[in-house]
Amino acid sequence: MKKIALLGECMIELNGEPFGNMRQTYGGDSLNTATYLARVSSPEQIAMHYVSALGTDKLSQGMLEHWQADGIHTDWVLRDENRTAGLYLIQLDKQGERTFLYWRNQSAARYLLQHADYPAILAQLKAVDMLYLSGISLAILPEKDRTLLIQQLAELKKSGVKIAFDSNFRPKLWDNLKQAQDSYKQLLPLVAIALVTFDDEQLLWNDADEQATIARLAQFDIDIIVVKQGSLGAVFCQNGKQIFVPTTKIDNVIDTTSAGDSFNAGFLSGYLQGKQLEICCQQGNQLAGIIIQHKGAIIEKSATDHLCNQFN
Repeated sequence: MKKIALLGECMIELNGEPFGNMRQTYGGDSLNTATYLARVSSPEQIAMHYVSALGTDKLSQGMLEHWQADGIHTDWVLRDENRTAGLYLIQLDKQGERTFLYWRNQSAARYLLQHADYPAILAQLKAVDMLYLSGISLAILPEKDRTLLIQQLAELKKSGVKIAFDSNFRPKLWDNLKQAQDSYKQLLPLVAIALVTFDDEQLLWNDADEQATIARLAQFDIDIIVVKQGSLGAVFCQNGKQIFVPTTKIDNVIDTTSAGDSFNAGFLSGYLQGKQLEICCQQGNQLAGIIIQHKGAIIEKSATDHLCNQFN
């Protein structure tokens, strides 16, 4: 069995029209990936552990119970008596593209590394096969904690843990562009699998095209580079060889929230089972294609149930 830990933040999600009908659920990029990875994977083959912090309030407890119901191990989710989960609001345009408003500065996850029980979790992470995190996982942390986490990831890499990273750049979470670039430059030499979205890379690095993204990331000796290109599909690069994997056109796009996160889940499900990278990308495309036809970060489980048999 493969063991993967996913580190980050899950927040309370509100989606709908402000001052109109609002739906309350939850979401967060790393948790979205953990959820869909759990849903499409066999628990006998892959164990998912989420690493984060929540409050002790009813909303936090409710989220924890939903994660457990999806098959995510939550023994590495710490509880903070003084803080709660953050909050975000999704607003959609007519094409299903989304914008976000956040309230997260005092969230429990932001202070994960300062929790008294975090060192015990860190010690257990040395036994996992892979640790997954995103640019948001980095961005929400206080600067000293961000630096400390990268140092800890370096030690985990020495222990044989593969680091998977989705750059997932959100400008509003950083003080400035240089701060984000410097943090990424520190982390990227530790990464074994880069799962990036071209639009984010272009925004952060001003890349001209996906070839520029691949060339830049290749300088960090990353084993596998995957560049997601939205409705076009994805291109992956390994050992200098590139293959483009197209996706099927989706006419009924409702909400692109979690598109990249769910792609990562489909890809990692295949990768952790030892499948060819082209098949991993196909799984990512297929799963993302379902997710974007529904509202919200986490959709009904019944919509993806059939993929568990297909992917395993």
